[in-house]
Amino acid sequence: MSTIDAVRDLIKREQLGAVVTVVAGPDLGTKAVIDVDEGVVAGELPTDVADDVLADVEQLMEHEQNRTLAYGDREVYIETVAPQPLLLIFGAGHVAQPLSKIAQELGFRVVVADARAAWATEERFPNVDQLIQGWPDAVLEQVELDRRTYVVLLSHDARFEGPVFPAVRHAPVRYIGAMGSRRTARMRAESLTAEGWSEEEIERIHAPIGIDIGAEEPAEIAVSILAEIVRARYGVGTGMSLRGQEGRIHTQRGAEDGTA
Repeated sequence: MSTIDAVRDLIKREQLGAVVTVVAGPDLGTKAVIDVDEGVVAGELPTDVADDVLADVEQLMEHEQNRTLAYGDREVYIETVAPQPLLLIFGAGHVAQPLSKIAQELGFRVVVADARAAWATEERFPNVDQLIQGWPDAVLEQVELDRRTYVVLLSHDARFEGPVFPAVRHAPVRYIGAMGSRRTARMRAESLTAEGWSEEEIERIHAPIGIDIGAEEPAEIAVSILAEIVRARYGVGTGMSLRGQEGRIHTQRGAEDGTA
């Protein structure tokens, strides 16, 4: 299989992978395509640095990062090929409207679900990829929870939360966020602990949801939530203002020149 065909196959299967290219030094132009599950599926890596490159590829794929790295007298560009992320929103309230809209601008496939027919309407969500009228247990039968999935609970009604948490507990979803006050978050944690959840499992739940930016209006809350989701997606960033911080912007992700 050619490297071009291998990349097309990754995209077709919505599989996480990477393209590795030697851009300077010996073996200039050598290229390989990596599948996160199968390893090298096309092309080849210089044998003397293959193990080191693959170790770095694994880390960069995990955080969907691109980077030019040096291995002795070689420079190698690693470009992640990532499937489209899925944002699964439970609760079609006022926050869900701007949240779904902005998420699509960020490249997410968006699914909104709510059992309340008056809320989950095409008039309120005209452009989402999928709108489901139903309770979470029925919705979860239609959606695959994998590493590209980001789950947001905008209603802390037990009827909504009850089926979701057991479903995501052992699923490899990238993000779980739940709306509610600090008191609600504490009560939720106590309830899950009583059900046998470990502290590490509970820590996966971002609650209260979002980054503190003083948000009050629905669109502002949506921005707060998506800021936290983006940070979780790439695994970098402090959530603090860039003003007053030293160093180049975005050096943790993106290409060597600092672009995102």
